[in-house]
Amino acid sequence: MTERVHPGDSPPTSGEQSVPKPATSSPEKPAPQPGTYVIQIPKDQIYRVPPPENAHRYAHLSKRKPRRSTSRSCCCCLLTTILALLLAAAIAAAVIYFVFKPESPNYSVESVAIKGFNLTSPSPLSPEFDVTVRAHNPNDKIGIYYEKGSSVKVYYGDINLCNGALPAFFQPTNNVTLFKTALKGSEIELNNAVLRTLSDQQNKGAVPFSLKLRAPVKIKVGSIKTWKITVKVTCKITVDKLTAASKVVSNDCDYGVDLW
Repeated sequence: MTERVHPGDSPPTSGEQSVPKPATSSPEKPAPQPGTYVIQIPKDQIYRVPPPENAHRYAHLSKRKPRRSTSRSCCCCLLTTILALLLAAAIAAAVIYFVFKPESPNYSVESVAIKGFNLTSPSPLSPEFDVTVRAHNPNDKIGIYYEKGSSVKVYYGDINLCNGALPAFFQPTNNVTLFKTALKGSEIELNNAVLRTLSDQQNKGAVPFSLKLRAPVKIKVGSIKTWKITVKVTCKITVDKLTAASKVVSNDCDYGVDLW
């Protein structure tokens, strides 16, 4: 059988040299497209230096730290000063209490003269109360200045009947003072039910009223005079009738103070 000889298998002829084919170059990598990339850097190669665009903010925040410390120091000093002042005030109050031994004054309603009540007519009333208040200062070394701006009011239930004020005066130590005050009201409208109740209570000889007294006072301790203190007195009184000759049947007064 005749063998086939392929051209590629035939050896080169004489005079011909085989030329090696050039090596094919690797294809070029495409250029990266614009976008966001995540770059991983070893932790030991990271330096704690702010980037240029944040350097100003970093410097500003660094300067604020001493301010915080300064403000904390100021707050501590202020708190310490306040506590020291409170302690000094408490010590002074204790000394005053043990040296002067202050006692609360006593108040009571001695008499009440009533005018302007007509329980048989539905027309508005103009009641008048002439009230005598007894004030007792039991202190040996403390005087009381009653200042202007006081108020005295008389109520029947929650109805304000009349208003007035106390005179301004000084009450010395171990003193009892009786002072009169005229209270007046106008155009007080009472419905028929209230008028009937007042009439029934007068027939029984027991008409209840409430007297509220508010007076600004200054306490004199030795040669020192305090700031204004508001004395509050509320008296539950009962009279036998609604006339100028009325008598106080019962009298119960509560005393309080607003220091500021």
